[in-house]
Amino acid sequence: MLQTLYVRDFALIDELSVKFAPGLTIITGETGAGKSILMGALNLVLGERASAELVRSGASKAVIEATFTASHYESIAHLLEEAEIECSPELILRRDISAGGQSRSFINDTPCQLSQLRQVGRELVDLHGQHDHQLLLHAETHAGMLDGFGQLHDEASRYRSLLQHYRKSRRTLEELMKRAAALSDQRDFIDFQYRELESAGLVAGEERSLEEEINLLENAETLFSLSTELSERLYDADESSYASLSSAMRLLEKLVSIDRRFEPALEELRTALSSVEEASRFTGRYTSGIEFNRERLDELRDRLMLLQRLSKKHGKSIGELIELRDRLGEELSVEENLAADANRLREEIELARSELSETAVELSVMRKRAALLLEAEISAELKKLSIPHGTFRVAISHEEAPDGEITHDGRRFRAFDNGFDRIEFMISTNLGEAPKPLSKVASGGEISRVMLAMKSALAKAARLPILVFDEIDTGISGKVAQTVGYSLKQLSRLHQIIAITHLPQIAAMADLHLSVSKRVEGDRTVTGVRPLDSDERVEEIARLISGHTVSESSRQLAGELIDAGNAV
Repeated sequence: MLQTLYVRDFALIDELSVKFAPGLTIITGETGAGKSILMGALNLVLGERASAELVRSGASKAVIEATFTASHYESIAHLLEEAEIECSPELILRRDISAGGQSRSFINDTPCQLSQLRQVGRELVDLHGQHDHQLLLHAETHAGMLDGFGQLHDEASRYRSLLQHYRKSRRTLEELMKRAAALSDQRDFIDFQYRELESAGLVAGEERSLEEEINLLENAETLFSLSTELSERLYDADESSYASLSSAMRLLEKLVSIDRRFEPALEELRTALSSVEEASRFTGRYTSGIEFNRERLDELRDRLMLLQRLSKKHGKSIGELIELRDRLGEELSVEENLAADANRLREEIELARSELSETAVELSVMRKRAALLLEAEISAELKKLSIPHGTFRVAISHEEAPDGEITHDGRRFRAFDNGFDRIEFMISTNLGEAPKPLSKVASGGEISRVMLAMKSALAKAARLPILVFDEIDTGISGKVAQTVGYSLKQLSRLHQIIAITHLPQIAAMADLHLSVSKRVEGDRTVTGVRPLDSDERVEEIARLISGHTVSESSRQLAGELIDAGNAV
């Protein structure tokens, strides 16, 4: 149940807190007083889109807060759990809208996404706006309404999931075939490029190693000459470094025998002699290993030229050419497997289509059963709402197509987003007339009553806790208004009902009567809401009967209407 609605700095509302009650709450007020503003505030806290223009002039932000009892938590428990929101005895939805246009949403003081607030709001409140009855004129909304009545949401959701999977698989196959066609067109070129790069035997870092080896072979004579001369100077010549250091070491040994302070110098000389000896051995080994190989040099130069030519041709480094080679190889490999992948995908698509068809047919059968019950329910409700000869029908048809996604009884049918059924509500309001589409038959007042009948039927099936009607009385008056009021009153025994009305026959049915008024405080216009006591109710309903000038007769009639409403 909606307990309170708190609104601050929203449109013409400065600050107010409205308390609601079980049963039927009626809201009345003069045109322009702010009834629609109140409904707009409730709409926003239930997750509708907001605008900075709704923030009261001069205020930094608008705040709207709705408090609910926890009697219907089972339908939103999973939503709260997913949002990591703690349940409490009360559920508080809040919406803050800044003057800059930013919006923040909260559930039990926990920040949440607007989509989460909207999901929770839809589970708690069914708000029927002034123009929502026009939805009945659009056949595309009828499948959803029928599914709601028949509680077929799970089956419809499964169908949509299967259809989405089927369509995704079809798109995947189409993309695969396009890719196969593109690869087929380019296969010769791709194969040529791949074979060229593959035959080159590319190795990462090969260019540098080639250049280093070419440099050694090109300078082999110079390297031999220099290393030979170095060997002689280090060890082989009579006046080599080794011979000179050996003579010096003998002198130091004699000096050490006389003065031991020369010992460090002797050790240094011994180290130097050892280093010269090691350098001489390395130089000897290096000299003996120098290669004079003109054929190898030519081979290396040809290899380097090949790599440079490939690099220049493709405008890529050797590393990038290796990546290109591998990618081309993968594309050729993919093409080879495309036929097998396509066949496998076709089998999956056929299985998906079979499952989709089976689910669509099952959903259609369930809808036909629900349609019979809905037809009886609404036809009965129409009679209660002063359409005694009203006949309601649910027309269910299918669109046959050679390439249809749904197979049934050996025929192919088109799959739609909500099933393979074309569903349209039909009505006849006069005896002897065959049912026709709502948009071609029903008047404005009849549409309002059909919508109320539909809401009554859906509410009984869906167990929605709160129903809100913003001017459900459009296009009706007199005795019809009284029957609509009776229907709302009876429906309020199952659900909390909040309704805005201009008709005294409906207002008189209220368990709680709220009056919306507009006043001027200082230089500002302010909208207010207050509950009416029994005397005030009589005056308000009398005003609805006779206008601004309330007569005793209108007061008497108002009292009679209220007594009749209390007796329902």
